Amino acid sequence: MSNPENFFSSAFLETHILVKESPLKIQSGNKKLVIGVPKETLYQENRVPLVPSSVHNLILHGHKVILEAGAGEKSFYSDNEYSEAGAEITESKKRVFGCNIVMKVSLPTIDELDLFNSGQILVSPLQFPVISNEYLKKLVDKRIIAVAMEYMQAEDKSFPLVKIMSEITGTVAVLTAAEYLSDPKLGKRVLLGSISGVPPVKVVVLGAGMVGEHAVRTALSLGASVRVFDDDIYKIMQLKSRIGKHLQTSVMDPVYLQCQLLSADVVITAFHSDTGIVPVVITEDMVMKMKKGAVIIDVSIDQGGCVETSRVTTHDDPIFIKHGVIHYCVPNIPSKVARTASIAVSNILTPLLLKSGMVRSFEALLYANPGLLNGVYTYKGNVTNEFLAKYFDMKYTSLDLLLSAGL
Repeated sequence: MSNPENFFSSAFLETHILVKESPLKIQSGNKKLVIGVPKETLYQENRVPLVPSSVHNLILHGHKVILEAGAGEKSFYSDNEYSEAGAEITESKKRVFGCNIVMKVSLPTIDELDLFNSGQILVSPLQFPVISNEYLKKLVDKRIIAVAMEYMQAEDKSFPLVKIMSEITGTVAVLTAAEYLSDPKLGKRVLLGSISGVPPVKVVVLGAGMVGEHAVRTALSLGASVRVFDDDIYKIMQLKSRIGKHLQTSVMDPVYLQCQLLSADVVITAFHSDTGIVPVVITEDMVMKMKKGAVIIDVSIDQGGCVETSRVTTHDDPIFIKHGVIHYCVPNIPSKVARTASIAVSNILTPLLLKSGMVRSFEALLYANPGLLNGVYTYKGNVTNEFLAKYFDMKYTSLDLLLSAGL
């Protein structure tokens, strides 16, 4: 993936309001949006980009939301809740995909792209491992303005969507490990917690990035003894500084890593690679020497996995046991807590939509928000992400140049 660059600045604080019962309609701008929320078709994608409270907020500001029937069911939001919030519910995919802004938490399928009209706006993750040359060409041919959620950057240079999903992933990884450690049939019947007079559970975290940090925070808060490994000493230093307490860390030394794995109760791998494939750092021989009943949570499985014995599992069938060690290798961990994840995504996207409605056009919002600008990878028949253009051997056009020319 290319390196992202600047998203919604003060929009969140400026536009966030509390929804109360029976409020008066708020007139807040001259550009009314029509927003389509399709039902997700990707296997085990349970999230929804807008929750009913956010829909209510948008309706109050004069915008229109058209929701495909059943879009919120996997996040435990009923059509009735959306209807009461003011959304129009429809069975017609064509109607939803015909809105001027379409919002999804996964990429539309290539067949769904056929339902788009020229010049529409798509807000969704880019999901680089999934996108293809054919897919990108169709976005260009349809002249779609495609905005990648995960590349939108805040004023402080952080990436709100990546940050919040990493927070959820790291937290859920530790809580999932706790479930299987105490499982009466599969686990060691051990509590991941701090109990007087009982030695703490040992958690080994590989990766000092955002997912690793929140895994560490959650494990420490439960009373575990934590070891952190990373191949970037600066990330380790930053992590120690942010955690604010004594933390045992190490660079990726295979000898020391194997030593720690021998006594580990939980291992969480949280490496990420810009190339799409992570290296295997825990070999099958290392797994064979681990304690029986130990738990591996391979968060990096969507990029191949950091553990030689890992293979992709699902939310329906999340684990397997190899060499006596429980392996949890489910991609898209936030979908396990879809309702929480949906609220988090909605909290990020809603202020952006409200801000868009306050200016004369979406293009004007792009021009005013460099961070949002960074998320745009196709714009009215042009590829505006340089990395994607080079990777798929397509012509790259600067978005700044297009906007300056008024195109």
